[in-house]
Amino acid sequence: MKKTLLIAGLAGAIIAGGIGQGIAKEHKGKMGQGQRPSFEELDANSDGKITAEEMTAHMQARFDGADTDGDGAVSRDELIARMTAKHAERIARRADHMIERHDANKDGKLDVTEMQQRKKGGMIKRMDTDGDGAISKEEFDAMHAKHGKHHDKKKRNKNND
Repeated sequence: MKKTLLIAGLAGAIIAGGIGQGIAKEHKGKMGQGQRPSFEELDANSDGKITAEEMTAHMQARFDGADTDGDGAVSRDELIARMTAKHAERIARRADHMIERHDANKDGKLDVTEMQQRKKGGMIKRMDTDGDGAISKEEFDAMHAKHGKHHDKKKRNKNND
């Protein structure tokens, strides 16, 4: 009975994760969701169909991967370790992407010049509403207020979902 409840709970978590993935995709992945398994990963026997048994096996494998001490339960520390590892993978991919985009001299590192090249004074141009080549306190405050309103709107929309 315990195992049936565990598997049902895991199924619910995967389904909720799938729904979260769909929402994250609609929001351009900015909700912190991880990678979804591919069809091929879920179709364990490669017959072109995903069965309930294959989903259960996939969920069990994910659970077993998180249950590092093998006691049949996932502790807070195990959850933190799993989440930290997944987060580290995303950070590594983002760092690789940044270096790929900005590393002009292809040395595998970013110096301040390479980091600044992409913007080329774009912030000054956006904020300098009077065109004098500098940002006044009023222009700074106006941009900050505009950004704050945009951020607050996004936050309200997220909370309404």
